Amino acid sequence: MAASPQTNGQKTIPTLWRERILKRDFEIVLGKMLQSDQGREDETEESYLRSANVQWEGVDLSDVKTMWFSSSEKRDLLLRKGDLVVNEGGDVGRCAIWRGIPESFYFQNAINRVRARTSASTRFLYYWLYNLKHAGFIDAMVSRITIAHLTAEKLARVPWPNVPSAEQQRIATYLDASCAAIDAAVAAKRRQLETLDAINKAIITKAVTTGITASVALRSSGVEWIGDIPRHWKVEKLKYLTSLIVDGTHITPTYLPDGVPFLRVTDVQDHTIDLGNVKYISPEEHQLLSKRAKAKRGDILLSKNGTIGLVKIVNWDWEFSFFVSLCLLRPHKKLNPHYFSYFFESSLVDQQLSESSKKTSVTNLHLVKIRELLISLPPPDEQSKIVQHLQSKCAEVQSLKGNITNQIATLTAYRKSLIHECVTGQRRITGNDTSNLMLT
Repeated sequence: MAASPQTNGQKTIPTLWRERILKRDFEIVLGKMLQSDQGREDETEESYLRSANVQWEGVDLSDVKTMWFSSSEKRDLLLRKGDLVVNEGGDVGRCAIWRGIPESFYFQNAINRVRARTSASTRFLYYWLYNLKHAGFIDAMVSRITIAHLTAEKLARVPWPNVPSAEQQRIATYLDASCAAIDAAVAAKRRQLETLDAINKAIITKAVTTGITASVALRSSGVEWIGDIPRHWKVEKLKYLTSLIVDGTHITPTYLPDGVPFLRVTDVQDHTIDLGNVKYISPEEHQLLSKRAKAKRGDILLSKNGTIGLVKIVNWDWEFSFFVSLCLLRPHKKLNPHYFSYFFESSLVDQQLSESSKKTSVTNLHLVKIRELLISLPPPDEQSKIVQHLQSKCAEVQSLKGNITNQIATLTAYRKSLIHECVTGQRRITGNDTSNLMLT
């Protein structure tokens, strides 16, 4: 095995081949700085790639910007089929192969264009950089004192295996086919997860609409999107089922290393509180911010900005303050907080929330709309039975989702391992391997 040379103090991943630096086999060019106005007569407005367009799965052209390019810039910065585009900023090192369509396309200075000088393969280089990125090498070699940048100079010094061009082509062909098969399997698994989510929502919606009794007399709820409900159920506005509906502070407090937790909408994650990134404030500031209401066990936190409709029941006794993106509800005894939580997972509220939310840069659900939300309401004892039923049924669905999620993780890990083995020579790809791909 060849010894790994040093690059910026970082060792490369061991490979069975000797290594050389990229600039010996590839031309690396940084794109153009943003230019919003025409500066010269020969400049025309052209489409260009940003770092957001460059994804591991390929170049995403769903959101394309334009700026002004001169004749010489268009000559020097034109993308050709087979070029490798590598992020200089953003998620540094993320790259994709340019497929050549559209023909006239350029790139900004958040991207390095890599073009082969020799018979080297940019497709093989794509997999080599993928391997370096996922092993942490790329992030380790770029400066993170401020914002990370993989400059053209740094990229030019990245070592890569000195593999014969024919073998590069075989490896790239083998990985193209193998990764496509793995990606298809992962996509199928993700569709299974989507199906299970739909099943879970359907189970919940049925339970909070018609209950869990096999045969029950129904009546019209009087609300089109709720439909029929059991005769003994009611439909009530949320404001009549709670003694308190209040949002958090509009003031961004002073954060401290420790103190009283200050919850934001990003801390509420599908029935849980993510304490990993929670901010803290002083007890004195907490007292000022919580004058309107102090939460207590059994209260409900509801997200009203960003991802709206996330519910977390307060099942702890420690004090906390919260931002305006969350609101606090205190239910009456006739509203089981767990039933309320399931109700917000049903499709019954989808139309309510979409109509009530104000979509600008973020999605908002104002307090006045929250107070007017309609709830299909069984008697308290029946709410408890529905909650027990849904806990059991939803646990079964979650178990299936967990198994599929583990399968996706296994496939993803295998994909990374396969790429690593192939581009480092630990798994040698022969002509028979690529011939077998043609037969399958």
